[in-house]
Amino acid sequence: MALIIKQFLIGSDNLGVLLHNPETGMTASIDAGDAGAIEAALTESNWKLTHILITHHHDDHIAGIERLKERYHAYVYASALDEHRIPFVDEFVFEGDEVWFGDILFDVIETPGHTNGHIAYYCQQENLVFTGDTLFSLGCGRLFEGTAAEMWASLGKLGFLPDETQVYCGHEYTLANARFAVGVDPENAALVARIAEVETLRAQGAFTLPTTIGAEKATNPFMRAAQPEIAAAMGLAGASPVDVLAALREAKNKA
Repeated sequence: MALIIKQFLIGSDNLGVLLHNPETGMTASIDAGDAGAIEAALTESNWKLTHILITHHHDDHIAGIERLKERYHAYVYASALDEHRIPFVDEFVFEGDEVWFGDILFDVIETPGHTNGHIAYYCQQENLVFTGDTLFSLGCGRLFEGTAAEMWASLGKLGFLPDETQVYCGHEYTLANARFAVGVDPENAALVARIAEVETLRAQGAFTLPTTIGAEKATNPFMRAAQPEIAAAMGLAGASPVDVLAALREAKNKA
């Protein structure tokens, strides 16, 4: 891969991500939840921030934009649907728009459900997608503003990406998600293997990301809501995947 990717923890479970192109010297931050943590990661790597790609408007993803712009004059992208509530943005984008990071192209994918204006950034060149709080490893975001139908459609869009696409998301929730997932899909051998991997990684203090689209399609109950065994586990045999996802999300909220 041409890009160097650095993950780091922000607060208790937010994951910061920096992308660095060693050929151009450009560095992008996916979201900007905490300027201090991002500045520390930049300093550690001796990189200068040039771009910020915002996935959605929640404060733990945008609180650092102003300070980072003041210090680095970074160019900020965010969803046009969030123009009224994300400040200091240079360019608002819609689905199908292109975000250029030097000679690296990201396609904007609108992924509502967690919030109405949530977007993901997909790079075919590098086999990467940054999904914010829509798709987590073994989970999905809470439905704060959108509906189960919107979340199912958003997960479907992401599921159409190539299986080898590496997925980076906004939080390190995998272990908690795994404990819920195995309760509704206990016979899934791929899930059982993934849980063992996750437990080992966390015991070592390592991150569980990136995952891949293919791995999530095989193990993530929210992406598998159309499968009969998931519906049956929720007491919804024969129900639509939207109804199954809604039930999964409600159960996870209470877990």
